[in-house]
Amino acid sequence: MTISFDSRWGTRRVKTLATKIGSGKTPSGGSENYLVSGVPFLRSQNIHFDGLRLDDVVYISEATHRDMRGTRVKPGDVLLNITGASLGRVSRAPEDLGEANVNQHVCIIRPNAEADSRYLAYTLSSRPVQEQIFELQVGGNREGLNFDQVGNLTVPAALTEEQCRIANYLDGELGKLHDLVAKKLRLVSLMDERIDSRILQYVSSSELVRPSTGSPVLPIRRALTKVNRPPVSSLGVITAYRDGQVTERSLRRAEGYTLSASSDPQGQNVQVGDVVVHGLDGFAGAIGTSEAVGNCSPVYHVCVPSGDGDARFMGRLLRLLALQGYLGNFATSTRERAVDFRNWDLFGRIPIPVVPADEQREIGAWITRLGPLRGVITRSVELATERRQALITAAVTGQFDVSTASGRNVTDGVTA
Repeated sequence: MTISFDSRWGTRRVKTLATKIGSGKTPSGGSENYLVSGVPFLRSQNIHFDGLRLDDVVYISEATHRDMRGTRVKPGDVLLNITGASLGRVSRAPEDLGEANVNQHVCIIRPNAEADSRYLAYTLSSRPVQEQIFELQVGGNREGLNFDQVGNLTVPAALTEEQCRIANYLDGELGKLHDLVAKKLRLVSLMDERIDSRILQYVSSSELVRPSTGSPVLPIRRALTKVNRPPVSSLGVITAYRDGQVTERSLRRAEGYTLSASSDPQGQNVQVGDVVVHGLDGFAGAIGTSEAVGNCSPVYHVCVPSGDGDARFMGRLLRLLALQGYLGNFATSTRERAVDFRNWDLFGRIPIPVVPADEQREIGAWITRLGPLRGVITRSVELATERRQALITAAVTGQFDVSTASGRNVTDGVTA
């Protein structure tokens, strides 16, 4: 159902509220110019409705930054993703961001004196404007919007004072929601840290770290047996995501994994409890234990533990070793955003720590117990996201007067 803006305000085009609408570009030389420190270079994965995420940010040099003047971000700029799976996501550049640039997938909207930048960001996040964005998308693959389309998006024409009141109200109410979600995510993070710390103790005490005095190691092929079952028709596609979850793709969002170069996505069967390793994206964390039955591409290694080994433990161990950069040392070749693990003979020779089976099972039980809690909190976060957009939409469309509104139970229904 289409939601209308408050008729008292009328509407305006985004271009009448902005002094600049434009995007960035990729630095000359591409990702080879990315650094571990320097000037932040924002990409589409950094843009989220609840604010910029800088934990996955890359950096460019001061010299490159100077050469990219037209792509610079200023505090208060509204950043809109205009291509890809994250089309429509909006963030506002905070006052303390400092120097930064964006790539060509992010549109910079610089508000003029008639627009409160917080209000403009909230308005672009509202359901009516998001509907406009997706109606304008080019083709069926979210190819994106151009600057003229962004400038012609229709938004409510609230007076500046009313914009400020709405933004102040939403800042306060959504701050409560953000704090609640952050606490829940921190709980899961602490439990993950406990599991990872226990596993890494075995790594640090093994011959991998202490060649002369450490505990024994063995090649992966002695801990895991690679299987190659024929695909089963009508089953869904199994995907290993970079956060370590392995499940049917239809059960999750369309990001967090790399599409296989193979033209045969139904190459082999996967069963619940299999250890699944992405042959190219494993270095980024696409390793884990399958939660679903389905078929996957031949680019994956599908394995079962040898002897009394625990699949949940093995999937977590290999993922940690990949994220630590250890497995990548044995790769045959590299390319942008990938390390080649597809050769099983080579991959299977990589040494890993010997961990007693009872220890593996105990850690595996921790991982299992964390699963349901993670599911509850994931649903809670989804509810919070839905509540966030509903509140924003109600405020910017004039469904209630923010001057008299308070305590609208913004966190109802999102407690774990």
